[in-house]
Amino acid sequence: MKTDLIIDFHTHTFPDKISEGVLAKLSKLSHTQYFTNGSVSGLLASMEEACVSYSVNLPVMTDAKQVEKVNGALIAEKDMLFSKGIITFGGMHPDYVAYKKELLRLKEHGILGIKVHPAYQNTDIDDIRMLRIIDAASELGLIVLTHAGIDIGIYDRNYTSVRQILNVINQVHPPKLVLAHMGNWACWDDVEQYLCGAPVWFDTAFAIGPITQDQAKSGTPYLQSNLSAEAFVRIVRKHGADKILFATDSPWESQKDYVGRVEAMPLDKTEKDLIFSGNAVKLLGLPLPSKTHTEHFVNEL
Repeated sequence: MKTDLIIDFHTHTFPDKISEGVLAKLSKLSHTQYFTNGSVSGLLASMEEACVSYSVNLPVMTDAKQVEKVNGALIAEKDMLFSKGIITFGGMHPDYVAYKKELLRLKEHGILGIKVHPAYQNTDIDDIRMLRIIDAASELGLIVLTHAGIDIGIYDRNYTSVRQILNVINQVHPPKLVLAHMGNWACWDDVEQYLCGAPVWFDTAFAIGPITQDQAKSGTPYLQSNLSAEAFVRIVRKHGADKILFATDSPWESQKDYVGRVEAMPLDKTEKDLIFSGNAVKLLGLPLPSKTHTEHFVNEL
């Protein structure tokens, strides 16, 4: 019952010269394994193996000084990346002062959205700086995708709790807000009780199946915190399958394995088609052809 088009709405790549070092550092921090080398070529090989047609690349700005340089590089590479099946978003940091100008630059160059990561940016999602960025991005019609819930590598504080997200919704009313990790990672009771049905999208990244621990490390208390199949289906149906986006968090999950996990869920074909690509096509607003990744991009690798 496999869908013709699969879009992974949550992936990460890094420049070739630093990708392995970045993954090693983050793996040590989170005590989890990675499944590609973190580069564009690594993601493309993973997409080929998993029959993923398109992946959304999400940069994370850990310093305001990175914003212009990283966004500029992504703008320059946007068309090349799209030809290979990678749709790149921009990034923003709450300490970046000229955020309105930078968001407009992204918009004018055809970038469809931005990623924010409150935990890595040490700023609550409902901090006034974040609210201003989300509001300005929303006025431009940009998608805003945020990490949501506990971060497995920074687990002493939730910078994007359900309460804080509801504050954002109530104050800013963002029309294209995507909450990573099924709404709030490791806070599933709050998601079901307070967030399901809200005017937001959930992505499925790093939320179902076993967490692959790096056996050389130990420590994090959250290695058993992913959703069971039963809880995943319950949240999908309570929130609405039309607001769920297939996503993996590659390189932190195997795209091939993750496709299989969602395929195995007791959901009907209409629900799976929406999750795998229908909702993403609508949200992105792009004319994406319904072909497999192999048909599109095998000659690009």
